[in-house]
Amino acid sequence: MILAIDIGNTRTKIAKFENNRFSETLFFDDEKKVDFFLKKISTEHEKLQIILSSVGKINEETFNWLKQNTNLIVISHKSSFPFKNLYVTPNTLGIDRMVLAAGSVMQFPKENRLVIDAGTCITYDFINNNDEYLGGAISPGLMLRYKSLNDYTEKLPLLHPEDIDYLIGDQTTNAIHSGIINGVTTEIDGVIAEYQKKYPQLTVILTGGDTLFLAKRLKNVIFANSNFLLESMNSLYQYIIENDKKNLP
Repeated sequence: MILAIDIGNTRTKIAKFENNRFSETLFFDDEKKVDFFLKKISTEHEKLQIILSSVGKINEETFNWLKQNTNLIVISHKSSFPFKNLYVTPNTLGIDRMVLAAGSVMQFPKENRLVIDAGTCITYDFINNNDEYLGGAISPGLMLRYKSLNDYTEKLPLLHPEDIDYLIGDQTTNAIHSGIINGVTTEIDGVIAEYQKKYPQLTVILTGGDTLFLAKRLKNVIFANSNFLLESMNSLYQYIIENDKKNLP
């Protein structure tokens, strides 16, 4: 069994892969629950194979325990990736964005790919058909926009995304929903359209926690998969193992 562990900004996601097939995803908001789960499952599987990606904080005690008791691979900027990184400041590029780029290269070979990750932030990452990572963009995600309106105003309430079918908000609550939801979908459709002008043959991948909510609202044809990051981590695990074998003396 391989566990793919993604420590994000707001929660930890763990996916199980058996015989290279995705079987289950678990979500944790508490470090202690993550620690308990990992120690429990490691007793059931000798030398558990784990690949870990983190943009958030990881408990140091848990991390040290994993290093001692599992076959752990931690993805870093020094890891092997199946693309050439042309980002001007490569060491500042988020590991999660690099994993998504790697997954797009391995799943959609020799295509122009735009990966959109709709989570706490919305990130856009472009990898051309020569497997060169060129960069992208970062903007606030859905919930971050709701929260910012509440945090930085005196009277606007904190709301959560809802299904809406209107453009004109006829009262404050509806106006907030319209501004954020229609604003985000218009942004994403607009970004895709601009990339398509330059790269007509473009594969667009939408992932992240808001995938299902946003996918049905977008006008453009996309490949939507909320588990794309975790699946990419599993593919990258195999890639790193194979690459290490090739580099052995």
